[in-house]
Amino acid sequence: MSIPEGSPRKPNSSKIVRSLALAAVAAAALTGLLSLPAQAQDHWRWGGDIHRFHERDFGRWSGGHWFHGPHDGRPGWWWVVGDFWYFYPAPVYPYPDPFVPPVVSAAPPAASVYYYCNNPPGYYPYVATCPTPWRTVPAQ
Repeated sequence: MSIPEGSPRKPNSSKIVRSLALAAVAAAALTGLLSLPAQAQDHWRWGGDIHRFHERDFGRWSGGHWFHGPHDGRPGWWWVVGDFWYFYPAPVYPYPDPFVPPVVSAAPPAASVYYYCNNPPGYYPYVATCPTPWRTVPAQ
């Protein structure tokens, strides 16, 4: 049976499948491209430097958490935001203010004198008790 001229032809099924596959790939690519601006807006650009901190970073900052223990060999309270760790002498609840630096007390001054016991001979704390009065010796 021949198809008269001017009549619509029956479409080839392999062409239909190919067209649908191409349309699906194009739709997926377009969807990916359209989501790029949203991903760029959500990207956190702060990077841990307080000089680059902006109000838009506050949500990330307030979502950090406290860790009590050592980090890089230093024990203490740490406010952890992503990959950035900030030392604090004590936790601040609910979270520290990013615009106010932590108050860290200075280390106690070095001893200016040592305490020496004549009998048994030795310095405190190596000699725990001294039956005679302790003698002060200037630190050197």
